[in-house]
Amino acid sequence: MSTTPTHLAPQFDDAEQQQLAATLGMWAFLATEVLFFGGMFAGYGVYRAWYPPTWADASRHLDLLLGTVNTAVLLTSSLTVALAVHAAQTGSRKGVVRNLSLTILFGAAFLGVKAYEYWHKWHEHHVPGATFEWHEASPSGPAELFFSFYFVMTGFHALHMVIGLGILAWLIVQARRDRFDAEYYTPVEMTGLYWHFVDIVWVFLFPLLYLIDRT
Repeated sequence: MSTTPTHLAPQFDDAEQQQLAATLGMWAFLATEVLFFGGMFAGYGVYRAWYPPTWADASRHLDLLLGTVNTAVLLTSSLTVALAVHAAQTGSRKGVVRNLSLTILFGAAFLGVKAYEYWHKWHEHHVPGATFEWHEASPSGPAELFFSFYFVMTGFHALHMVIGLGILAWLIVQARRDRFDAEYYTPVEMTGLYWHFVDIVWVFLFPLLYLIDRT
C-alpha cells in the first residue's frame, strides 16, 4: 500500500515542501496586491497634498459612525478566521466550519454596511459623474476627485472581500467533507493570510478616507 498522503500533489516530494510552496506563492501574490493598492494610495497622497482643504470637506461627508462600525466588524472577522486556522491545525472540523461561517457573516455585514453607504452617497449626489452636486464653499472639482478615489479604493476592496467570501464558502464545503486535518490545512491557512491582507488594506483606508479632518 502507498503511504503517500492523499492531499499531496504529484509535483511535490512531501507535505512540507507542498506547504512551503503554497506559502511562498501566497506571499508572492500578496506582494502584487500591495503594488496594486499601493498605486492607488500613492495617487491619493498626491491629490490630497494638492487639495487639502477640499478633501477635508469631502471627507466630512462620509459617515464616520458607519466607517467605525465596519472597522470593528472587519477586525472581528480577522479574529474568527484566525480561530478557523487554529481549529484546522488541531483537527477540529466543527471549529473550522463554525469560525469560517462567522467570518462569512461578518464579511457579509461589512459589505451590507458599505452598500448602504454607497446608496447614501448616491442619494446625496456625491457619486462622480453627470449628477454630482457639491454645495460647500470649496471647489467641486477636487471634491469630485476625492469621491472618485473613495469609490474606486473601497470598491476594489469590496471586490476582494467578495472573492474572499467565495473562497471561505468553498472551504466550509471541503471541511464538511473532512478534507482538512491536523496534517493538512494549507488551504485554510492561505485563505487566512489573504483575509488578513484585506483587513489590513481597510485599516489604511479607514483613516485616509474618514479621518482626514473631523474638527
